[in-house]
Amino acid sequence: MPPAVAVASAPMRGGEGAKATARRPGRTLAGRRRRAAVLLLALSYAAAMLMLFLCSGGSGLSSAGGSGLVGRRPAAPAPPGSVYRSHLVFDRLLPDMRASASRPNPLMTTHYKKSGKRWVPCISKRMAQSALPPSNGFLVVEANGGLNQQRISICDAVAVASLLNATLVTPAFHLNSVWRDSSKFGDIFDEEHFIKTLQKHVRVVTELPGDVSAQFDHNISNIPNMRTKAFSSHSYYLEKVLPKMLELGAVRIAPFSNRLANSKSSLTGGKYMSVHLRFEEDMVAFSCCIYDGDWKENIAMENARERSWRGKFHRPDRVINPEANRRNGRCPLTPLEVGMMLRGMGFDNTTSLYVASGKIYNSEKYMTPLRQLFPLLQTKETLTSPEELAQFKGHSSRLAALDYTVCLQSDAFVTTQGSNFPHFLMGHRRYLYGGHAKTIKPDKRKMVLLFDNPDIRWDWFKHLMQDIRRHSESKGFGFRKHDGSIYNLPMPECMCQQAEA
Repeated sequence: MPPAVAVASAPMRGGEGAKATARRPGRTLAGRRRRAAVLLLALSYAAAMLMLFLCSGGSGLSSAGGSGLVGRRPAAPAPPGSVYRSHLVFDRLLPDMRASASRPNPLMTTHYKKSGKRWVPCISKRMAQSALPPSNGFLVVEANGGLNQQRISICDAVAVASLLNATLVTPAFHLNSVWRDSSKFGDIFDEEHFIKTLQKHVRVVTELPGDVSAQFDHNISNIPNMRTKAFSSHSYYLEKVLPKMLELGAVRIAPFSNRLANSKSSLTGGKYMSVHLRFEEDMVAFSCCIYDGDWKENIAMENARERSWRGKFHRPDRVINPEANRRNGRCPLTPLEVGMMLRGMGFDNTTSLYVASGKIYNSEKYMTPLRQLFPLLQTKETLTSPEELAQFKGHSSRLAALDYTVCLQSDAFVTTQGSNFPHFLMGHRRYLYGGHAKTIKPDKRKMVLLFDNPDIRWDWFKHLMQDIRRHSESKGFGFRKHDGSIYNLPMPECMCQQAEA
């Protein structure tokens, strides 16, 4: 149609549409109201479904008739051993544990196999020299870590000094951000005895001679730090460290930890058991395991992690899985769990028990069940007077030395978490007790399955715990393999076999 015709005909069409246009406002308003009502209904329905979904924990919904709406698939239950339910097992088994008695007490009998020969400490006479050759220089080391890591450092330093024919300066202790102990060598160890015992093997002095110290402006930090790598070989020390020592007269290695590779009671007859209980706040925090799981625990653990390991647990690549940690046996045993374990293994309430530990996390709550099961429980705080303990207060390494000494002499030792303390102590006990560590080292991956079963019967629980104990005792003897630690397995290098008398 030509534009002019279209324009001319517009009024005529407009005449018919005018009536329709007059009717549109009413219809349009009604349509809008219907659409608004439908939209409001849909939004209300969606909000209701969202609220129900959130209240149900996201596990999905269904109508009473079973054919309703479903939100998400129900979450799969955690694998056995993933969740801390030990307190429920304790409540169920407590009457049986109180009623049970073990006669004779396991501390009064031996469960360690004997052979026709026994292992005794022995040191090759060739190691002792009638006269030491002239010294090649001075070795200054700084031992870091806690007490037992420092002990390993001291032993390694003696070995390195002997290898280099160096004079060892008694090791300095690094002030660790976690241990926070300013103790010096002489505060923990008998320095005079240390020097005298080694006099035929290694020269040891308490400080650098004045003329040598003057070369470095009487500042140990000015002595070149060799910064050796962990587990360095003998050849490294001979080829890299010794030439520098001969050149300068002294070298320093700081930090010095794992820097040398290993190569070639009245009721029980005065007997007692010791337990190394690692349930201090920093250990629980570092494990990232969940126990109570309430807001108080969460805040306490987060604060502890930030205080000691600033930001380490918030790195983008850090994956934390508390349930997997527990299943894999990486969670520290609670005092309650230790008590159930020992009662299941046959140690009754007449057992004298020494607990070696730092300050137990939430001790009033967690230590009460252990004291219920073992009323003859002692700690360094209960065995000493306040005056006797005062000189050790505020010095974690000195306190650990007390625990170490008591545990070393115990008739049985229980380790509950891997660390340098049990590693070193087990080797020391093997050295003293004919090659056997006399140590219970439980399989926590098996135990968490038992602690996750609130319906378990006492007889079955006891049977399985005694199996764990027997397996642990069978591992008491051991020979060091090529990559093993001589501090944990001193046989056969440091012990010899002799015929039984």
